[in-house]
Amino acid sequence: MKRVGAHVSTAGGVENAPLQATSIGAKAFALFTKNQRQWKAPKLTTTSIDAFRRNCDDGGFRPEHILPHDSYLINLGSPDPEKLLRAREAFIEEMLRVEELGLVMLNFHPGSHLKEIDETRCLQLIAESINMALERTTTVTAVIENTAGQGTNLGNSFEQLRSLTDQVDDKSRIGVCLDTCHLFASGYDLQSRSAIEATFMEFDRIVGLSYLRGMHLNDAMQPLGSRIDRHAGIGKGTIGMEAFSWIMNHPACEEIPLILETPNSEEWQKEIQLLYSLAK
Repeated sequence: MKRVGAHVSTAGGVENAPLQATSIGAKAFALFTKNQRQWKAPKLTTTSIDAFRRNCDDGGFRPEHILPHDSYLINLGSPDPEKLLRAREAFIEEMLRVEELGLVMLNFHPGSHLKEIDETRCLQLIAESINMALERTTTVTAVIENTAGQGTNLGNSFEQLRSLTDQVDDKSRIGVCLDTCHLFASGYDLQSRSAIEATFMEFDRIVGLSYLRGMHLNDAMQPLGSRIDRHAGIGKGTIGMEAFSWIMNHPACEEIPLILETPNSEEWQKEIQLLYSLAK
């Protein structure tokens, strides 16, 4: 089964996220377990954790269909030692929050070299950060999200993703989330059936489809290779419908969270229905 959902709000507490997902007809969802633009957050309460798990059970959401995302402040490849230490501590804290909720994945952006170190060293720092987090936790898989290649962000090429998975010690707890807008912005063509098939074959050859743990389904506002991360509604951007039809019918996308991050949350229910209508 395809598991389509959206990155839903946690206003009022994380326990409300599965309720929001249910209300839009989702079969998967993403969330922030804390404010994504602040370093610190109150600890999760037992009451909130219990309610979250109960609401997930009631909505039919299994842990492998839920894709939490970490804070946007975290740079696991920071060239500044003090900032790197802070990022690593924050990342471990987020992994532990995910474990408290009974979830099994944490989605994150790899990191940025900020033009202060070379790409190879930055990738090494990111991999070291992941290894540290996995050593401090027990059940959560670290899920690397590909980037659009804006600025000095790494993770926009399959080769960079492969470099990271190669350097992670516990291969059973590392995965990848492919964002369609980011793929397109970084130069991977998705505009036709043959193009998306070629892109996925290249991902499989370089990284491996066995690492695919989730996807973000977003159309793109900018043209192929723009390196600009601007999402558009499904079928309303420069990627077009063919890619989403292909994803909704490909076996590699079964039983993984397929998460909308499109701009208009009021359209999510319609977009979920649209995506399911593409499945043959």
